[in-house]
Amino acid sequence: MKALVTGASGFLGTHLCRELEKRGVETTRLNSKNCDLTRDDSLLKFNDVKYDRIFHLAAWTQAGDFCLHHKGDQWIINQKINTNVLSFWKEHQPQAKMVAIGTSCCYEPGKPHIEENFLTANPIESLYTYAMTKRMLYVGLLSLKEQFGLKHLFVVPSTLYGPDYHLDGRQMHFIFDLIRKICEAKYLGKRVVLWGDGNQKRELIHVSDFITALLALDEKYDNEIVNIGGGKEYTIREFAGMLCSIIGYDPAEIEYDTGRYVGAKEKFLDTSKLKRLLPDFSVKDIREGLEETVKWYIASAGNLKR
Repeated sequence: MKALVTGASGFLGTHLCRELEKRGVETTRLNSKNCDLTRDDSLLKFNDVKYDRIFHLAAWTQAGDFCLHHKGDQWIINQKINTNVLSFWKEHQPQAKMVAIGTSCCYEPGKPHIEENFLTANPIESLYTYAMTKRMLYVGLLSLKEQFGLKHLFVVPSTLYGPDYHLDGRQMHFIFDLIRKICEAKYLGKRVVLWGDGNQKRELIHVSDFITALLALDEKYDNEIVNIGGGKEYTIREFAGMLCSIIGYDPAEIEYDTGRYVGAKEKFLDTSKLKRLLPDFSVKDIREGLEETVKWYIASAGNLKR
């Protein structure tokens, strides 16, 4: 089996490529350094290989308030990326199945986060542009299936966590930012200031669990949209409390800045469909997963006292 992976150097891409190669899949890794997906000719050099799968993970975005300040760029860059990947698929790799990644930002706050609602109602305003590029990607998959019979799988993850996340200065997803801040408070004496009042809710799924579900779905199902989440949500205060217990820091020392951007108040995916399609799927215990992630961060950060 041969697979082409866009966004291969990202957090998910790194773990996915590692697992694919472990399973004996011949994997072509694409990233921004070896393939500029905003160019419509960038993928032509890969025409010599006929792929069985195209895993499309690449997206131009960052966590935190990045989406607030880059709406125009996000629209243009992500539309170029998605259009070029889908065009390459249709024109040169129609035998391949496309496996693409959505975002929970597409769901309207306050309404059930079920797959039937992915294209309905309004995403949160601050993330609207990025959400709509992912909706457009999904519509592209549906359109190419209808007209040309191409096969796809589209999955919507909750926030991924685990080891080997980027530590290169880009904004971090909330759980890694929490780990960084609490570790720096513990080892470097810094203050911990979290955005919002700490009552916003989030859901996590360990990156290895996500990949297990993704590849199992890919093996069994075509032309589906499926949420993949951990099945339980916690407040930021609860996540902070768990991390303080693991790291050894007093949660009473944490400060909350209610004037800062917090994004959606709640992000919790309905995983009823996932449970129906993969009834034996289970996820890592949250405490165990956080302990593993904290251990990796302390070993990798480089600026912490041992």
